[in-house]
Amino acid sequence: MPLSRRTALAAGAGVAAGLTVPGIAAAGSTSVRFTLDAETLDGGEQVTSLTLDTSRLGTISPSSVTTSTFTVHAKATSPLPLAPGDQIFSEYDLDRTVTTARVDRRGNIVLSLEHAEGQVGGGTLGYIASRGRNVRLDLVYTITQNAPVSVRGRPVTISQFAQGRLVNREVDAFSHHESASGMKYRFFPAFDTSRRPLVVWLHGGGEGASLPDGYYDNETPLRANRGALGFATREAQRIFGGAHVVVPQSFSYWMEDGDRFAPLIREIIREVAREHPVDTNRIHVVGCSNGGYMSMKMTVEYPSLFASSTPICGIVTNLITDAELAAIRTPSWLVTSLDDTTVPPAPNTIHAASLIPRARVTLYDDVTWNGHRFPGHWSWIYVARNDRGYWQWMARHRRR
Repeated sequence: MPLSRRTALAAGAGVAAGLTVPGIAAAGSTSVRFTLDAETLDGGEQVTSLTLDTSRLGTISPSSVTTSTFTVHAKATSPLPLAPGDQIFSEYDLDRTVTTARVDRRGNIVLSLEHAEGQVGGGTLGYIASRGRNVRLDLVYTITQNAPVSVRGRPVTISQFAQGRLVNREVDAFSHHESASGMKYRFFPAFDTSRRPLVVWLHGGGEGASLPDGYYDNETPLRANRGALGFATREAQRIFGGAHVVVPQSFSYWMEDGDRFAPLIREIIREVAREHPVDTNRIHVVGCSNGGYMSMKMTVEYPSLFASSTPICGIVTNLITDAELAAIRTPSWLVTSLDDTTVPPAPNTIHAASLIPRARVTLYDDVTWNGHRFPGHWSWIYVARNDRGYWQWMARHRRR
């Protein structure tokens, strides 16, 4: 994946922050690059470890690498200038706790970092309140070596640490694209040459572009939650018998102009179907919040295109008429949580489900996963984790 402007800046800052460690006697010293290893948790992407490229130094004694050998400091700041009084959530400037330190099979040192749902520090995204957008934070990680490591029996101090790119294996499996109309999207191919289903994931409002700032990164829809990533997992691919996944990114937010965005999404679907073996009888649309609205909007505008639709905490009030909802013929399974205060269920999901013919609806009491309670609006977590067999239901459907 090519380096983004922010990753390049952070990498440069990492070089500038390279440290010479005083007070540690060593027979040799050297410079080492490191990557930021990230995972997209249910609550968003976090840096979970650092991999130091030490394989070229020689055989490192594992016993010489402990959790106290290195100290890690992380600083995360906004990539966009903020107006006076504006606020970006999730900036931080703190030490990250090293929970394990090991030498991997390639000879690289891997420092695992403390991380958890809802933990402050470690996230890769910040939310700018005035813009209603998630943006990728500028990340600068500083490593300090507190004791030498043993390389073939001799002590080695690393004189400089140079920060490299952000690595997220699940996110990086999606390639970058841009349609003829200029709408960016990410794509994950089914690992099969025969025609396979296509899942269209439509992101929430916070993952669109902020073009007045020139910010259109094609990154946040895969880093803010596991909505799209879930369909690329081994489990989902097994259930679907292989499935392509496409993730368009709005120029702003879908609710701004659904009439304009619908044909642009349709254009991306056509483009993907031309270039990849897509079974056009098994195209599924799924979306959360703004994307929940847009998934219903797509079935209104293209009544015979989709095999199924899964709108999650979708908005319909003042956007989709009762007559349009009643005319939807695409099999639909609507999902929300009753404690959602962002998109109230009664006038939106519950109302829509009462009008869409033969619609299924699941109403959760709250959003709790693996013991952690999330905000009530985040009911997409249940679909991303296939909580009620959503994927099996989708996989059974074909276009009528």
